[in-house]
Amino acid sequence: MKKSLLAFLTVILAVVLAACGGSDDKAGSKESSGGSNEESKSIKLGATAGPYSDMLKKAIIPQLEEKGYEVKLVEFSDYVQPNKALDNGDIDANLFQHTIYLENFEEQNKMDLEALIIVPTAPMGFFSNKFKSVEEITDGATVAIANDPSNAARTLMSLQEQGLIEIDPNIEELKASEKDVVKNDKNLVFQPIEAAALPRTVESVDLAGVPGNFALAAGLDLLDAVFLENMPDRFRNVVAMKAENKESQLAKDLIEIVESAKFEEVIDTDFQGFGKPEWMANR
Repeated sequence: MKKSLLAFLTVILAVVLAACGGSDDKAGSKESSGGSNEESKSIKLGATAGPYSDMLKKAIIPQLEEKGYEVKLVEFSDYVQPNKALDNGDIDANLFQHTIYLENFEEQNKMDLEALIIVPTAPMGFFSNKFKSVEEITDGATVAIANDPSNAARTLMSLQEQGLIEIDPNIEELKASEKDVVKNDKNLVFQPIEAAALPRTVESVDLAGVPGNFALAAGLDLLDAVFLENMPDRFRNVVAMKAENKESQLAKDLIEIVESAKFEEVIDTDFQGFGKPEWMANR
């Protein structure tokens, strides 16, 4: 009887010790993996298909992978879904929009997004099959401009900077339209066109102001433009995240990568004609 009881107690003790050991192993395994508070190294980045998707592929993702991240690139075909995907957590960061668009979008859609850092951006190019320089632009030349307020204002600001027109100084530049042109010595004739269709007008008008992303998508070379927009930083694209994640390790790593010499080398090689933000141009 005593022997049977001793055997039974021995079995019970072994089971208890095994259970404790299993718990310790699990705890040790969780501790060795960094615990539940460690940020995931598996991330998703979003961009519209084209130059900024390429910028992620060539200049940002390789450096993230060197830091141990497993990166999936998600491409979008419009300017709405990348921010919706960011806001609902389907992606961790995106690159496709400038600061003004981001701020307007989050206000209209009640989101809290954050611009982490400005990146080199394709400027608006003014293309022509008739003129090689601003000085050659003739009286009465037709100029195709975007028909949306933001890009139209950018176009007019660029024409003013080249001395071709003057905008009413009492008008906020970002809201300038054709009716705000107070001086037009060359009698330029403006033809508002859907921005995406502007590359096709190069054949039919004298001068066309084509936003950089549409120019590149149509195979136009920015370096062939009569002149390029001197783009303010507020019109340059940004890497964006949810505001609640702006202090995350991923946010810090993205900023470090964009500020790196290796990133700028890729821009100089593969993204010629892209205008650099002030922080990069002045360092």
